[in-house]
Amino acid sequence: MGTIFVTDRDGLEHEIIAQEGENLMEILRDGGLPIEGICGGVCVCSTCHVYMAQDWMTKSGTRDYDEQVMVEDSGSFQETSRLACQIEYTPELEGMRLTLAPEF
Repeated sequence: MGTIFVTDRDGLEHEIIAQEGENLMEILRDGGLPIEGICGGVCVCSTCHVYMAQDWMTKSGTRDYDEQVMVEDSGSFQETSRLACQIEYTPELEGMRLTLAPEF
């Protein structure tokens, strides 16, 4: 188990317990944050859109083509945009910081 730090849409930071092997969408939702994950984590809805802190971008892996299209079409794309459902928590992500993207 580990910890990630998440800034919600009101600017409040939350310390969330993360279980290895779960994706960030599940972790955020289980931590009580307002992540919808309408598609169930199959990269087709972008309701789990987050912004990674820049220094965590390489540690979290790269966006594949489908994820890139979804975050670009979200209306709130930034260079650090990711879909939380596409990032599996590993011990290397201990202490990660991210921010929830605006709802669309």
